[in-house]
Amino acid sequence: MSAAKKVVTLGGGTGTVAVISALKQLHANISAVVAVSDSGGSSGRIRDEFGFQPVGDLRQSLAALADPKEQEWIRKILLYRFDKGSGLRGHNLGNLILTALQDMTEDTTRSLEIVTRAFNLRGRVIPVTEQTVDLQIEYSDGSSAVGEHILDELPEDAKTIESVTLVPDCTVNQAAHDALTSADYIIIGPGDLYASIMATLVVPGVAEAIKQSNAQVIYISNLMTRYTQTHGMSAKDHVNKIESVLGRTVDTVLLNTEPIPTDVQEYYESYQEYPVPDDFEPNNPKIFRTKLLSTTLIKKTDTDTSYRSLLRHDPNKLLTALESVLQDK
Repeated sequence: MSAAKKVVTLGGGTGTVAVISALKQLHANISAVVAVSDSGGSSGRIRDEFGFQPVGDLRQSLAALADPKEQEWIRKILLYRFDKGSGLRGHNLGNLILTALQDMTEDTTRSLEIVTRAFNLRGRVIPVTEQTVDLQIEYSDGSSAVGEHILDELPEDAKTIESVTLVPDCTVNQAAHDALTSADYIIIGPGDLYASIMATLVVPGVAEAIKQSNAQVIYISNLMTRYTQTHGMSAKDHVNKIESVLGRTVDTVLLNTEPIPTDVQEYYESYQEYPVPDDFEPNNPKIFRTKLLSTTLIKKTDTDTSYRSLLRHDPNKLLTALESVLQDK
């Protein structure tokens, strides 16, 4: 991109991290709008104790903004996880820093702005809403449950999710609204369809802001299904769900064409999780098929109790794909 385009990412977690890492190399003006309904891990423990918004996904996005060469220790500080001590064990240092700032400012958006300036990070990280919320899951059998952490549990039989909402009632963060309406590009995903993506899209005001925007909307498809969220769903199923919430079509869909290594696929199959099937027409003009798979498998530390996927999108491959897609628009 010749000029710094305004690019907004929507979602949270490691998928957003990969996209931010790619966009930094394109010198984009980055605003990461992040879900804040996490109820597990270090973030969930801090949230339960202090009553503030969970900051885990926000902190990961901040770390992704850090320059890997010039700001390596800032990234390490934000990502460091304690592995000793009865009170601190399992907690993340970046989460604690942000929680302290929440306590001092009583404002998550303001806390993120302070960290961004203090660490001289290029870009913005914005909570999708300023209210403290939980994910409410509505299943097709008429039952419901509250709490994103439920989606990390593995029941014997996965129930089909009909929809999700956030409780109690909330509204879009004004900073997020402004970023979306002024964006040149809006990138949705990759990330858990309901826990990350829908947790941002269903916030009242988000879909309206996207429709007001002149931005091109890009969806980066997940690599694998999640048994508790998208069991049996294809790439087209994912897109249809997203478009139904947005009230508009997605302009471009990025799909991975790289095969999953057999041993990795067998591991996922033991949890009844599989590569997301590409069921779009071969010549569909809005589908961009390319290699996106990272060859580096992610391993958790013993103190990290949150669900983590082994496979990730490769930031360098995303860079090549996004550079092509953004130049074509």
